[in-house]
Amino acid sequence: MNEIFFDIGMMIIFATILGYIGRLLKQPLIPLYILAGLIIGPIGFGWITDSEIISTLSEIGVAFLLFVVGLELEIKKLKDIGNVIIVGSIIQIVSMFLIGLIVGGWLGLTGTESIYIGLIISFSSTMVVIKLLSDKNELDTLHGRIIIGILLMQDVFAILALSSLQTINNFSSVFLLTAILKAIGLILIAYFSGQYIFPKLIKISARSQEILFLTAITICFSFGIISVLIGFSVAIGAFLGGVALANLPYNLEIASKVRTLRDFFSTIFFVSLGMKLVLNNLSSWIIPLIILTIIIIILKPLLTTIILSFFGYKRKTSFMTSISLAQISEFSFIIVAQGAILGHISSELLSVTTILGIITISITTYFIKFDNQIYHASNKYLKPFESLSKVNKKLAHIEEKPTHKILMIGFDRMGYTIAKSLRKMKKDFLVVDFNPDIIKKLISKKQPCLYGDISDVDIMKMLRLEQVEMVISTIPDPIAARLLIKKVKEKNKEAKIIVSALEIEEALKLYKEGADYVIIPHLLGGHQVGIMLEDVSDDIEKLIETKVTHLKELRERRTPRR
Repeated sequence: MNEIFFDIGMMIIFATILGYIGRLLKQPLIPLYILAGLIIGPIGFGWITDSEIISTLSEIGVAFLLFVVGLELEIKKLKDIGNVIIVGSIIQIVSMFLIGLIVGGWLGLTGTESIYIGLIISFSSTMVVIKLLSDKNELDTLHGRIIIGILLMQDVFAILALSSLQTINNFSSVFLLTAILKAIGLILIAYFSGQYIFPKLIKISARSQEILFLTAITICFSFGIISVLIGFSVAIGAFLGGVALANLPYNLEIASKVRTLRDFFSTIFFVSLGMKLVLNNLSSWIIPLIILTIIIIILKPLLTTIILSFFGYKRKTSFMTSISLAQISEFSFIIVAQGAILGHISSELLSVTTILGIITISITTYFIKFDNQIYHASNKYLKPFESLSKVNKKLAHIEEKPTHKILMIGFDRMGYTIAKSLRKMKKDFLVVDFNPDIIKKLISKKQPCLYGDISDVDIMKMLRLEQVEMVISTIPDPIAARLLIKKVKEKNKEAKIIVSALEIEEALKLYKEGADYVIIPHLLGGHQVGIMLEDVSDDIEKLIETKVTHLKELRERRTPRR
């Protein structure tokens, strides 16, 4: 008991110390957590001895993470992008697997080892990507929803692969069919529980915050146990348990209570990743390691970008999605560990996979942290990808000679309310947005609109900047905002420019660049609440009227965020 306490204590202490350093240096935390594992692990001071209990705790972290994701997931939002999630994921997985087979053969590996290489590079890390997107509040963006869908599809295939490892040299279609039927059965259990059992159970348990929390954890573990019993992972069961609770009134309250546990165990996961690194007899694997790293951080995103382009997504959505998937999965570690136990692969390949994971996960954290900066730096090289698709070429509603006086960039979030005010004022305005769902809705309402990214030179030419009186951007992208200010000032010095920023420092820089007004959502929101409180303080009926109006507006604009 004392040994377990010591191990966990050392992991958390070093993760916290390096976390403080990371915050001071404004660096992503995940690579620093991995570094903490390297320091206290076998290649460092060697303080941690019981790797098995640490692996178990890190697996619980993955389970809690997916449970929270399931709780916050709105299945309806995934329906709109179902084709790219299902078909696109299958194309990507199969393509990467075949690339792994070919590269493995070229490197002189055996057929079985080549199969494992294909499996290692085919999947991306749900744990890492969802944590990073959650930290940036991007889970509910268009590229965030696509990423979640692809990751979940990959996890299903990874579990099927893991379940089939014992028959890797003697494939059985009956075994595969059995696994698929089990998966369908687990999904049906989650569906019927969420529809008929959990609503009553949660309603009763909600009378006590403590019982509500314990009930949620019980559901998480119950689905995890059922999942393990039928041959799947704890994580997939936990995710389905969260999905079963997602449509209940208390789902967000439950999620907020579980997040603390999720953050604790996910920290252990990343620290344990660094602890797994062993550098023995790897000299012959240096070249293969470099080649596999290049495939994962360059070829894999390139393939994903091509697939998304074929489905009609603009370069920004394709790029943001692609770079977020440029790493291997936690399932890759589980698959190679199982392969080593079964005698299919050498211990060296197990170590190479760990190094590959550490490298690609660390790189991805910077990809996601600086995704906007990387996108704008590489934007001009991405344009050819859009020519691959004809799906959204006509996704616009704009006159041959547009007469708009106001240009709005980004319709959702604040854009909806601003557009409502502009219509009341009978102003002629054009909306530009790169979310196809929003554009389709605007087209159905005959609102002048254009599908595209404002940083696209061709899109910029279509905006008639010389005739506009005002430009309003609700997109909190400082690079895009600066570019917009520059282009508008070049074409029309009289036009008023309103842009958005998330931080005060960003807002001050945009004012210096020439913005007439900078929207800072959290400050503006607080100001609006203050006005509302002054308005309803002496009349409770006004508060009820405000609530009714707000509910109506929320139901009208129930559209996926950017």
